[in-house]
Amino acid sequence: MPRLGKKKALVALEHSILTAVWHMLTQNTGFHDLGGDYYTKHNPERALRRITRQANALGLTVRFAPIEAA
Repeated sequence: MPRLGKKKALVALEHSILTAVWHMLTQNTGFHDLGGDYYTKHNPERALRRITRQANALGLTVRFAPIEAA
C-alpha cells in the first residue's frame, strides 16, 4: 500500500489557502500575516512547556528566569 503523506499534506495546504481566500473575499479584507512567533506570543506558558519538554527529552534540565530591565 503506497503512502499518502505527500498528497494528504498538499490537500491540507490547499484547504488552508482556500479558507484564507474565502475569509478575505467575504470580509473584504487584505491578507495580514500574523508572524512566525504568533503562537509563542499568544500563549507563552505553552511555549515554555514545549521547550522544557524538548530539553528533558535530550537529557537536559532548564531553569527560566525573567530578564531584568536595565
